[in-house]
Amino acid sequence: MDDPSTRLFAYLDKLGIDVSTVEHAPLFTVEESQALRGDLSGMHSKNLFLKDKKGALWLVVAEEERQIRLNHLHKKLGCNRLSFGNADLLKQVLDVLPGSVTPFALINDQEKQVNVAFDRAFFTSENTLLNFHPLRNDRTTAISPAGLMKFVTSLGYQPQMLDLEEEFADSD
Repeated sequence: MDDPSTRLFAYLDKLGIDVSTVEHAPLFTVEESQALRGDLSGMHSKNLFLKDKKGALWLVVAEEERQIRLNHLHKKLGCNRLSFGNADLLKQVLDVLPGSVTPFALINDQEKQVNVAFDRAFFTSENTLLNFHPLRNDRTTAISPAGLMKFVTSLGYQPQMLDLEEEFADSD
């Protein structure tokens, strides 16, 4: 079977973006990741593949501890009410399986169907590494905030920045 991250790493290298990758047991949830990550430093994420009532697709990348309320998120995004995209749609559009959703999967969105939104917290410190699965959930790749933004914008996306810390504070 072909390694789905090979093309990703070649593209990152072509852009001159430094990354480092560690291998580990397959991880499917934030909880599993927290339990098994060991001393892997940097920020970690939850990545939500969503679909609104009119069919618009969203990838929302949030700090792993954020409590996201879907019934309010659509207001921040300026779209219709949201629900999770199913596994078939995820595979069709981003060519990854559940548990492997990541901003790196945007490299597979050939038709640019997905709208992208990031938790602004990822971009508050240039010295913090960001950790994401490289299209497979048995590895974690660390990238700088500037590197992530360079990658995403090189693919033609202009991500929306969300103040999800406010969302968390407002949920009390």
